[in-house]
Amino acid sequence: MEEALVKVWRGALVEGAEEVELDGQKFRVRETPRKRLREVDFVFEGQPLRGLEQNPNTNSRWAQLAREGKKVMQFLHGGKYIANVVDGKVKFYGR
Repeated sequence: MEEALVKVWRGALVEGAEEVELDGQKFRVRETPRKRLREVDFVFEGQPLRGLEQNPNTNSRWAQLAREGKKVMQFLHGGKYIANVVDGKVKFYGR
């Protein structure tokens, strides 16, 4: 899973791609309507996931990293945060 999360992070935030490809499937990168953050809905091993660019205008430590210029993306499954990627390094929650 780590490799897939990094691939989505790299495509959406580092490369600024319009779509990300995983296992032969292409998933569109779009911007959220209000905050203009990049997000990608994708499927990995049959599970629907969402990658969401970290909003730098919050008080979290992840937002602090984003304000410092780091590329930060949160990943959700079923509406719950499961991991994030900061500059290519994956951190899973609850492990």
